[in-house]
Amino acid sequence: MTNPAGFWVRLLANIIDSLVIGIPVGTIAYIATGNWENEDFSTPLSILYSILIPILWYGYTVGKRIMNVRIVKVDGSKLGIGAMLMRVIVAGLIYVVTLGIAAIVSAFMVGIREDKRSLHDLIAGTYVTYNAPGDENDVLVNE
Repeated sequence: MTNPAGFWVRLLANIIDSLVIGIPVGTIAYIATGNWENEDFSTPLSILYSILIPILWYGYTVGKRIMNVRIVKVDGSKLGIGAMLMRVIVAGLIYVVTLGIAAIVSAFMVGIREDKRSLHDLIAGTYVTYNAPGDENDVLVNE
């Protein structure tokens, strides 16, 4: 096993990311439109943040960096646009279509599975680890 991150640290990283993207985007949306909750403004920016920042920053987002965890590919290859699209867009659609049931299942998977992989990790071929970039242990064993 290569140091997978569990449920609570991942949840806290997601909460931090929500604040990091939510507060500035909400403020910009309010200045631009006069509405704090303009989804036409905030949703695309949140999606871009979730897809692009991990690609550009070795699997980290701001929340994951603060929590010292990052997203990596199971096979050890570089995290790319394909994996992140699968992780964010495809998995997000599955969570919406199942009315959130798949998201609940995913949370249990992170808490119960030895490798701590959720549905979106399985779909994208990723996992979340405490390993730093360049760590030779980035390849997940026992897949």
